[in-house]
Amino acid sequence: MYDRALDIPKPYFIYMNRRKYELKLIFIRHGEPDYARDSLTPAGFREAEILADRIKTWNVTDFYCSPQGRAKKTAEPVLKALNRTATEKAWLHEFHLVPVPDPDGGNDACSWDRLPSYMNENPELLDVAKWKDTPLIRETGYAEYYDRTMRELDDLLREYGYVRDGMYYRVLPDAKRDATVVFFCHLGITCALLSHLLNVAPHVLWQGFFLAPASVTIAGTEERDGKTAAFRVQLMGDTSHLREAKEPISEFGTYTELFEG
Repeated sequence: MYDRALDIPKPYFIYMNRRKYELKLIFIRHGEPDYARDSLTPAGFREAEILADRIKTWNVTDFYCSPQGRAKKTAEPVLKALNRTATEKAWLHEFHLVPVPDPDGGNDACSWDRLPSYMNENPELLDVAKWKDTPLIRETGYAEYYDRTMRELDDLLREYGYVRDGMYYRVLPDAKRDATVVFFCHLGITCALLSHLLNVAPHVLWQGFFLAPASVTIAGTEERDGKTAAFRVQLMGDTSHLREAKEPISEFGTYTELFEG
């Protein structure tokens, strides 16, 4: 329905009068990795310093970090600049602790980045209601691994006053609605966590999105009825800080040349 005088959809007025608070979850992928040493390349260390210049202006409530070296090295310049510490969370480890047989090569591998030919033959991997029941996932314990990780995320969100209720979150009266929470972690785990928050199969994100090293992804709550929170991604894989610093965007994690227009 429209307002005849202004010809503006009525939901627009709801938007204009929305409440001005939200819980913000910010996922930082580590800088360009040196996987052999579980650290960063020289480019990765430069990215971490540039990232620190961006994050040090934020009002961050809490920092969390993967236990892996490349995530810790990325967090170091930020934490030093702010004289802060990060809480290490084992479940922020890159999402490959349960190996899955590679149907194309025969070796154990991560669950993501399947060839399009395999996805064509197994489209249920893109279905939020069916992906856990596929043989590839069910027979390896990957579904249990996913569910356990998402319970860890929900337990953390409960500390901020957001309780999982079906597909969304119930907002407790004492919720920390203006909190900004930063996670230093990895591409795969970020997509997995977002899939839970957005209620989509993780393969949709694993197959369809690239998060460059040292990129910023932001998911914030929308609390339109004041009682229930839904997450909406505001920014995904943002590298504007690297572009402004004239630092080339790393292609680690993608199979194609990046467009840097």
